[in-house]
Amino acid sequence: MLEMTREEFEELVAEALDRIPPELTRLMDNVAVFVEDEPDPSDPELLGLYEGTPLTDRGEWYAGVLPDRITIYRGPTLRMCDSREDVVEETEITVVHEIAHHFGIDDERLHALGYG
Repeated sequence: MLEMTREEFEELVAEALDRIPPELTRLMDNVAVFVEDEPDPSDPELLGLYEGTPLTDRGEWYAGVLPDRITIYRGPTLRMCDSREDVVEETEITVVHEIAHHFGIDDERLHALGYG
């Protein structure tokens, strides 16, 4: 498995977030991004997870709720990558994938766009 500290991986996630166009980040609302070492043991290869209510599903009722949560998982990403460059690329794809869920884009469309 490729070695990378948690701090290094968190920096890659931050850099991936910084590459999201500002016109999109301005639209993001009530969402927090976290890095965890491992996903739930029931899905050990999961690279990222979006939990919340997509912007497209929010209505007048949406108020006073906890932020949506995007989690990027370090362990599975490092296990599937052969180089630091692979980790950079996969982290960016995973971050974009999970943010897309926040915007209401489903997995089928993401796969078609190359963010599967």
